[in-house]
Amino acid sequence: MSALALAVVWLCLFAGVAQAESGGRPIAPRGPLSAAEQETIGLFKRVAPSVVFVTSKSRYRDFWTADVTEVPQGSGTGFVWDENGHIVTNFHVIAEASAVEVTLDDQTSLPAEVVGVAPDKDLAVLRVRGGARLRPIDVGTSSDLLVGQSAYAIGNPFGLDHTLTTGVISATGRTIKAITGREIDGCIQTDAAINPGNSGGPLLDSAGRLIGINTMIQSPSGASAGIGFAVPVDIINRFVPQLIRHGRLVRPVIGVNLVDDRFTRRMGLVGAMIGQVVRGGPAAVAGLRGAARARNGRVVAGDVIVAVAGQRVDTTDDLLAALESHEVGESVVLTVRRDGALLEVKLPLAAPPRN
Repeated sequence: MSALALAVVWLCLFAGVAQAESGGRPIAPRGPLSAAEQETIGLFKRVAPSVVFVTSKSRYRDFWTADVTEVPQGSGTGFVWDENGHIVTNFHVIAEASAVEVTLDDQTSLPAEVVGVAPDKDLAVLRVRGGARLRPIDVGTSSDLLVGQSAYAIGNPFGLDHTLTTGVISATGRTIKAITGREIDGCIQTDAAINPGNSGGPLLDSAGRLIGINTMIQSPSGASAGIGFAVPVDIINRFVPQLIRHGRLVRPVIGVNLVDDRFTRRMGLVGAMIGQVVRGGPAAVAGLRGAARARNGRVVAGDVIVAVAGQRVDTTDDLLAALESHEVGESVVLTVRRDGALLEVKLPLAAPPRN
């Protein structure tokens, strides 16, 4: 027997003894990854560098020494919006923070300043400076999403860095409530697992494009139950540039103060009732009327706005949402109920006053 043959026999016997001693089974060779697996792996590798870890901090004053220190308050996720260092996350992630820190994909931790917030949309924009070259996320659309198409979430659930979960679009057009109580319409429902810490992270389509920002879950236990909600990217893409430029949402206004919806309902009316018309504003110029009190003390209803540019208005929220879909300076037609009759009034939308 040749030396080569003896070596082969010896190796086989050694492997057999090692296997017998370990009690294991032979390891089958791994076959090639499926095309679907390769696509998911590629998606994660492309997008993960655009996802960041957001830590909110609060100030703590020591009772005995009066020293002030900053301690971690909570954590969430965000994503890189542009190369200028702007980071988008949920407002509720940083709502009560005295300071915010962002950890980039290369594990660099940087202090972040809050550039602008939109509590009614649960959006916040941060900015970091001095990090490595940032990779902005690719932005898609949400108006054309279909139930059943694939969805991917990347985030930091429970502080676990860069976690990928997959699922589908379970529904579109859902309504959720922001931290302010305002409704956010057109939200995305997905069964991609979303847990505490995922808030503010991106929801992606199969091309790795941003289609929403993971915002909340519906679960009796607080953990993922397969019902997660994301604010759609069309809302993000509309309002984030405003937050960067102005630090707030620039909602067009018509120059009125509105009556509480509960009082409007008690009067047997449906719509957004005008309580007071701002002098010199578009509504005043157009001749709209606010509520008044008669000599006998009875409240006389003001004009009730029931539609904006043909879009039905049942509540104050409906009116604000309808106005948000238009731009400052644009003229719109309001349908108003006055003394039981309907009339149409055309007026220009004005910029909101600075606080």
